[in-house]
Amino acid sequence: MYESYFGLSEAPFSIAPDPRYLYMSQRHQEALAHLLYGVNGDGGFVLLTGEVGAGKTTVCRCLLEQIPESCNVAYIFNPRLTVEELLSTICSEFGIAVPDGNTSIKVFVDCINGYLLDAHAKGRHTVLVIDEAQNLAPEVLEQMRLLTNLETNRRKLLQIILLGQPELGDMLERPELKQLAQRVVARYHLGPLSKAEVAAYVRHRLEVAGAKRPLFPPSTMNRLFRLSRGIPRVVNVLCDRALLGAYVQGKDRIDRATIDQAAREIFHQPASYRRRMPNAIAAALILLVGGAAAAVVYQRSQHESNGADAQTQAIRPDTKAPAAIASGAATEKLSTALHWPDKLSRDDSKRLAESALLHAWGAEYGGGDICRQARILDLRCRTARGGLDDLRQANRPAVLHMHDPDGSDFYATLLQLNDRTASFSVGDETQAVPLSALAAQWSGEHTLLWRAPPEGMTSIRPGAHGPAVDWLGLQLAQLHGGTTEPNADHVYNDAMVNQVKQFQLAHGLTPDGAVGLQTQLRLIAAADPAAPKLAREPADK
Repeated sequence: MYESYFGLSEAPFSIAPDPRYLYMSQRHQEALAHLLYGVNGDGGFVLLTGEVGAGKTTVCRCLLEQIPESCNVAYIFNPRLTVEELLSTICSEFGIAVPDGNTSIKVFVDCINGYLLDAHAKGRHTVLVIDEAQNLAPEVLEQMRLLTNLETNRRKLLQIILLGQPELGDMLERPELKQLAQRVVARYHLGPLSKAEVAAYVRHRLEVAGAKRPLFPPSTMNRLFRLSRGIPRVVNVLCDRALLGAYVQGKDRIDRATIDQAAREIFHQPASYRRRMPNAIAAALILLVGGAAAAVVYQRSQHESNGADAQTQAIRPDTKAPAAIASGAATEKLSTALHWPDKLSRDDSKRLAESALLHAWGAEYGGGDICRQARILDLRCRTARGGLDDLRQANRPAVLHMHDPDGSDFYATLLQLNDRTASFSVGDETQAVPLSALAAQWSGEHTLLWRAPPEGMTSIRPGAHGPAVDWLGLQLAQLHGGTTEPNADHVYNDAMVNQVKQFQLAHGLTPDGAVGLQTQLRLIAAADPAAPKLAREPADK
């Protein structure tokens, strides 16, 4: 709601564990160093504890982006399991084959041991990461210790990383877990941020989200530190609510009163208090929602009218794109906003934008429905609403539905995107603007093209077979430099599921192994070298 108002490209204080937003305080650097030591170590346990919201999971996501290629990694994020269930989950995560219907602990352990020996023989390390490990029962922890018994003369074959709240450390002090505690080769407690670190943390997240000016004055940092006690997740929630409050009240920055109001709304106030929202804020919210609804209705009617006119026209196949677009070069001059060229009719904006999008893929626009033409070119087409992060993840040119500063609608093709600017094809021109202008003018509607998976493919689930699985195997092979072995039985097997889960974890997706649309888009974005990209790859030196 407030992103465009403050010139942000996305919400800066989401509580999702996005590694891009990880502020590497000295504490977080030390925590990450401990985890990396664990991944590259000689077996045993590595322990990372911290209060709720301290950033343990985010540090772990950062770790997963730096995992060496020689590591097999499994990540378990729901450890409220029995011994049998946890062993079964470990087998599933690593793609270890077990007899159907097995419930025998010995059979599970034998299968895991066989897998570890085979991985060691191939020169690979095996790492098991367990999040929320304070939920593990003592008998399950003891079974984890027994799994680390398998070793060679030089090293243990399984490294286990435990992430948990402080009570995990207390658990390991119990006499019955003394042997496990002795096998902890590295441990670190991730404490809260200091006052100076809270200020740096807030600045860092705002800069990542595209802020061009300070939104939280230094005078608010002491108050924010005292209210949050230095816990990053609490800082996020307070800052997010404070930005919303400032937006509703029409303020251009956050003051102490707004921080205090955000705290009163967040920290368990009784229902009777919550009902006493200031009348001015309530009225402003009603006006904002009503105004937004009216704007959407108007824009939709204008869009449908323009779209109907555009469908009656067709660009000639020999229409040439502007030279700047053909070369992929951005204009040197940075504009404060995108503007539709005065010499062109806005009725042409959609077909010109779609022509530029197809041109980026090396094709000519023949007029009419772009998605229908994309299918002929073996491309997929999708029109949806989303945020800037969706475009970054897809990393493909896109047609965006934009608003002129005067409120008029037009379509433009996003060609390049970096940390601070965006380059567009607008009519027959190429224009570059700061991300704040993109955030202020974009409706969120966009049309993307990407290389097509097999016809009719929807979601690929474990156990699937056929052309979709062959396509998935090809993407995984390209992703790993062609090192993935071909899948002779054409089945989405446990080994492939494990690779997909690791990919999903590294890209902030739910690691369920199901290859739905979002996973497909991000796989293709990472594995298709010939496709046009928004982000330019660095030139060879």
